[in-house]
Amino acid sequence: MANESSTLKPYKSDDGGKKEQVADMFNNISKTYDVLNRMMTLGIDTIWRKKAIRSLKDLHPELILDVATGTGDFALETMRILQPKKIIGIDISAGMLEVAREKILKKELENRISVELGDSESLQFADNTFDAVTVAFGVRNFENLEKGLADIRRVLKPGGRAVILELSNPTMFPIKQFYHFWFHKMTPAMGKLISKDSSAYSYLPESVAKFPDGERFAFITKKVGFEKTKVRPQTFGFCTIYECTK
Repeated sequence: MANESSTLKPYKSDDGGKKEQVADMFNNISKTYDVLNRMMTLGIDTIWRKKAIRSLKDLHPELILDVATGTGDFALETMRILQPKKIIGIDISAGMLEVAREKILKKELENRISVELGDSESLQFADNTFDAVTVAFGVRNFENLEKGLADIRRVLKPGGRAVILELSNPTMFPIKQFYHFWFHKMTPAMGKLISKDSSAYSYLPESVAKFPDGERFAFITKKVGFEKTKVRPQTFGFCTIYECTK
């Protein structure tokens, strides 16, 4: 049975499934995504990213897959902090990958970070390939969350870890009220102003609201076979880091 986040689509038209619409959406907003992401999270996302990456330090991963790599920020920060031998990033949006490649070239890291077009729910890699898999703000866009998580587990080596960073829904007063105002009122307005795609920035907060966060997410990771999942809420519950061990 599909959960609400799996059936939610960025555009109200019937053209294409969720996956196709998400690819179109990110192609449309790729040039302004980084600016809007900083604004949407008030810049705190940079702190969350570093915390998530550091949770892999004890593993000393040499080969990392960055799923839904987008504009490459998470892969670049992972390389800076962990210094693995190789990071491969995949994404369904060619527009986002174009931005990522520009950043990688600028940092002269093209020999250590590569990005390619790929389906996050049907990964083009053999079983037991990667020491670690990372996903930053990507799993709530999966069309089939269980299938995507199961495939992430499949490509991980035994004992490997998936670190998933995702926005979540605060429950504490008055944080909950501020969050709702900021994400559901301000974010779409800023998105319309800067990216000219208001649908994208109405979809993003809606996708967070419908996402099975916290222990509900941990239940799904257990269902697809992860041995254990550590749930680490950040900044009053605005965001959660999930550490899933195979």
